[in-house]
Parts: sequence; structure tokens; C-alpha cells
Amino acid sequence: MTRSEIRDLAFEVLYSLEIQKVPSTEQEEQIDLFIQTEEIQDETAKKYIKDVIQGITKNETEIVETISKNLKEKWEIGRISKINLALLKLATYEIIYAELPYKVVINEAVELAKKYGDENSPSFVNGILANIVKQAGVKVEE
Repeated sequence: MTRSEIRDLAFEVLYSLEIQKVPSTEQEEQIDLFIQTEEIQDETAKKYIKDVIQGITKNETEIVETISKNLKEKWEIGRISKINLALLKLATYEIIYAELPYKVVINEAVELAKKYGDENSPSFVNGILANIVKQAGVKVEE
């Protein structure tokens, strides 16, 4: 299973949890159910999905704050579609907390936005994540 496929599955779980408003106390059970339903055998995928969801849950306040700070003026987080919000949470977590290469994270988030979002999702997600990278002071390779 590729990293992109694993990230796609992590997004699906995160989106599902967002839509269902699953309390953090029940997330582990929902993740296990997703893994079982999707018949995911890859141990790396299972671990990554669990780690990402737990990491996002643990740092949710800071992640949402980071996203909010990088929205255009007069925009509120409540206006963001659940798909875009889930993508932004996943990518923000990967950039800031997992410290994955931001170019890879942004590219993958944009690809997921093309797959799952509306026609404006890719540019919206790209713009917010580019601002987050600048604001967070992520080291930019030359």
C-alpha cells in the first residue's frame, strides 16, 4: 500500500468522524470498525491511520486555531465544508506535528481535494496550507 493510499484512508476515517461527530472516547472503536470493514491488512496503514487520528484529536484545538488564523478576512471555520476541513486538519497535522515534507503533504492534500471536494477545493486547500507553512515558519528548502 502506498503512502498516498494510506493517507486517502486516513482522510476517509477523519471525514467520517467529522460527519458523525464521534466523541474522542469512541474514536478508537470507529477506527477499528473502519479498518475491519475496509479489510485493511497492512500494519503500516493501520498504525498510520490510528496515529494520525489520535494526533489530530490530541491537538485539535491548536490545529483548528492554526487553520482559522490562515483563513481570509471575514471567513470563519464554520463556513468550510467538512471535506475541506478534514483535509486541512490532516495536512496541518502532518506538516506541523508529524513534520512531514510540506511539499508532499500539500500536493497530496490538493489531490485528495480534487478527488473528494468541489471545483474550488484544490485551490482553497492549497492556499490555506501555503499560508500555514509560511505562518508556522516551516523551513523551506531552496
